[in-house]
Amino acid sequence: MSLPLDSLVAIVTGGASGLGAAITKRLQNDGATVVVFDLNADAETDADLAVAVDVTDDASVIAGVERAAGQFGRIDILVNNAGIGALGDVTANSDDEWHHVWDINVVGIARVSRAALPYLQRSPAAAICNTSSIAATAGLPQRALYSATKGAVQSLTLAMAADHLREGIRVNAVNPGTADTPWIERLLSAAPDPITERASLESRQPHGRLVTAAEVADAVAYLVSPRAGSTTGVALAVDGGMQALRLRPKVG
Repeated sequence: MSLPLDSLVAIVTGGASGLGAAITKRLQNDGATVVVFDLNADAETDADLAVAVDVTDDASVIAGVERAAGQFGRIDILVNNAGIGALGDVTANSDDEWHHVWDINVVGIARVSRAALPYLQRSPAAAICNTSSIAATAGLPQRALYSATKGAVQSLTLAMAADHLREGIRVNAVNPGTADTPWIERLLSAAPDPITERASLESRQPHGRLVTAAEVADAVAYLVSPRAGSTTGVALAVDGGMQALRLRPKVG
C-alpha cells in the first residue's frame, strides 16, 4: 500500500527543532522527501536535505528553493513553520523588535511562498501549510507582538487560499495551543516558579496539558495530504479545546 505523500517533495522552514522537526519526521513517515530550511542547517535532523536559509533574506530563500528543486526535481508541499516568539504588552517591544519579529513570522512566509510558487504551480498535489497559533484567535496576556503576527498569518492564509486555489494549490494553517517546545521550556526555566508556571499553562487548555509537537505534526500531515483535497482556507486548531470550549471549573 502506498503512503499518502509518496513521491512528493516538501520544504519545512524552521525544520531543525521543535515543531518543525516533528513535522519533518511525520511527513517523511508518510513517504515525502523533506527539505529543511533553517538557520542552523548543521543541527541533527531527519531531513533528506538541510539547507541554511534565512527567511528574512530574499536571496537566501531563493537559493534554498532552487537547491531543493534542483536536487529533487519538484516541490509539492511547503510548510511555513519558521517563527520566533515575543513577550510583553504593547509597550514592551521596541520598533526594531516589532520589525524583526514581523519580518520572520509574516514576511518570511511571503518570501518562501513566492519563491516556491512556480514549482507548486506545476505540482499535481500542491499544498501550503502555515503555522499560526491560538494567539491568532484568543487574547493571551503579554503576547501583543506575537499575537499580532499570528493574526496576520491567519489572514494571509485565507488570502493565499483564495489567490491560488484555481492554480491547484491548497493553502491552510495550523493553530497550535501552548505546545511543549524548546521555546516554552526556555520561558518556563526563566520563570520565578517554573512548576507553577507550567501548571498555569496546562490548566488554561481545557484538556489540561500542553499540546505535543507530534499532535501538531499530525495535523499538518493531514492538511498537506492529497487526501485533504477539498480542505483549503482552514485554520485547524490543535489546542485541547482552548479556542472554542468553555468548560465549567472543576468542583472538588
